[in-house]
Amino acid sequence: MELLIANTIIPTNWDSIIAICIGIAFGFVLESSGFSSSRKMAGVFYGYDFAVLKVFFTAAVVAVIGIYYLDYLGYVDVGELYIHPTYIWGAIIGGAIMGIGFIAGGFCPGTSLCGVAIGKIDAWVYVLGMFIGIFIFSELYSFFEPIYTGYFLGNITLIDSFGWNPYWTIFIFSIIAVVAFVVADFVRKKIKKVFY
Repeated sequence: MELLIANTIIPTNWDSIIAICIGIAFGFVLESSGFSSSRKMAGVFYGYDFAVLKVFFTAAVVAVIGIYYLDYLGYVDVGELYIHPTYIWGAIIGGAIMGIGFIAGGFCPGTSLCGVAIGKIDAWVYVLGMFIGIFIFSELYSFFEPIYTGYFLGNITLIDSFGWNPYWTIFIFSIIAVVAFVVADFVRKKIKKVFY
């Protein structure tokens, strides 16, 4: 969307309206896919439902192929795209907390809000816990700051860090996705079905 606004194809004053429409559409797709169910979300960890893995792996592969294809055609400059800064300790500890919360609660932040929207009690509890965590982090930020900002590596990517060819990296990443889908289907067939 930013590309369309920057090239004045879409007026700037429409960006919030378009963002809200995209958010509503995203929430609708999440709910339609059953991602507001904590059992479906947790299924990837227990081996009975790999829809989450497949959806997010597919989204990542399609996005990276699309970005580099647009770069190849000259519509996007990959070097100009924003890259989130990398803080190793914050990423490791935050990822561990997120993973434990995902397994324990059966939601990620986005799907928990989708569950709240349709009135799921477990989603309400999850979101309440999330807000309590945010409150504790903000109140004790001076204590957490050395960990949160520790081991800063800058705005880097794996491709930049290791000097990899981006096209080969995307190709290998796509192969890994296909292999993951095959393995996921094999595991799912071996695990007892869960009805929800």
